[in-house]
Amino acid sequence: MLNLERLRTLDALARHGSVSGAAEGLHITTSAVSQQMSKLEREVGQQILAKNGRGVRLTDAGRLLAEHAARILSQVELAQSDLEAQRGQVVGELRVAAFPTAARGLFPSALSTLRTEHPALRLRSCELEPEAGIAGVIRGDLDLAVVLDWYNKPMALPEGLVKAHIVDDPADVAMPAGHRLADRDEVDLAEFAEDEWITWGEGEFCHEWLMFTLRSQGIEPHLGHRAPESHTQFALVAAGLGVCIAPLLGRHPMPAGVVTVPLRQRVRRHVFVVWRADADRRPSIRAAVRALRDAGANVS
Repeated sequence: MLNLERLRTLDALARHGSVSGAAEGLHITTSAVSQQMSKLEREVGQQILAKNGRGVRLTDAGRLLAEHAARILSQVELAQSDLEAQRGQVVGELRVAAFPTAARGLFPSALSTLRTEHPALRLRSCELEPEAGIAGVIRGDLDLAVVLDWYNKPMALPEGLVKAHIVDDPADVAMPAGHRLADRDEVDLAEFAEDEWITWGEGEFCHEWLMFTLRSQGIEPHLGHRAPESHTQFALVAAGLGVCIAPLLGRHPMPAGVVTVPLRQRVRRHVFVVWRADADRRPSIRAAVRALRDAGANVS
């Protein structure tokens, strides 16, 4: 009889590609991963792992068993979802992530509501960029991830995930109070062709969106500073070091010396939450989506 926890460890190792990654994803030690794999090899009577430089790789038998493990664990999750749905109770553990401004703008209200209304639900949250959040849900490290795309640059959603809309998040341009356009009611992106932009980190979805959007307006952006966190960007704007995009979600409090002006193009982000389709019937998922939507309705 195959042991479910050992199959779960094998699945994590296959998904993460390393013992250390599997240990981090499962919140156990690397020695515990190795012990579980040794026991699983004895159970199946075949070698599952082979040395690969300083790490390990799955053997052919290991890859075959890992494929079965993924299907078995998916069926187990479906069974747990069905049992939770039959009971209709919001219980167990819920692991959630959100990109930083959503974590600031949505989590305090949504998670507080969940704790008050469902005290038997254990909540764990963290900040992750959208791509990392989606990857965490696919791997099974997370139950839910709040992610985003932009009005003109949608994010592809992998198969096997379900999503629900949370809020459309309008974005302005933040600039120093003494900027030549600070007293305007509306501005065009083209008017910032000579300004220095403060942007997100290289390779981040929002940074790629900004480059795409500015270049579609015929602007080759001057990049002055990079900061993944919006309030760091605002602090740099307050210091007169450039301008940045300022979504409404998680914006406040805005530092002194910064003015936000709406864009005539009505720039906005679509904020949504994703989860695995095989967990779709879990009452805890449904409760969390409702709480996040309620929090999104109060964004101002």
